[in-house]
Amino acid sequence: MEFGEIVYNQIKRFPKIEDYRLSSQFARAADLIAFNIAEGSGGSDASFLNYLRIARNSSRECVSASTKAYRRNYISFDEYEINRGYLVEINKMLSSLMKYIKSKDN
Repeated sequence: MEFGEIVYNQIKRFPKIEDYRLSSQFARAADLIAFNIAEGSGGSDASFLNYLRIARNSSRECVSASTKAYRRNYISFDEYEINRGYLVEINKMLSSLMKYIKSKDN
């Protein structure tokens, strides 16, 4: 949830030309991480794993969006590093949760 808010605040400063391009894609991908975790948590383990995979893919998309934002000088290097730090942690948590759910079947 926190990462989505960080991205939301960053894209406020992006130029208008990015409104329906990088800004919307970055915000959507960041929000989808939390949305997919929440949506999948109420179902079966198999369904939840699928939603976690989608969340992980969204986090990877955020890595690319953050890199593009930095290369286009929309965010600072420090913001870029903060984003990467969050995304590394998010991916670690998702991987650990997925591993745990898979181990329950054994």
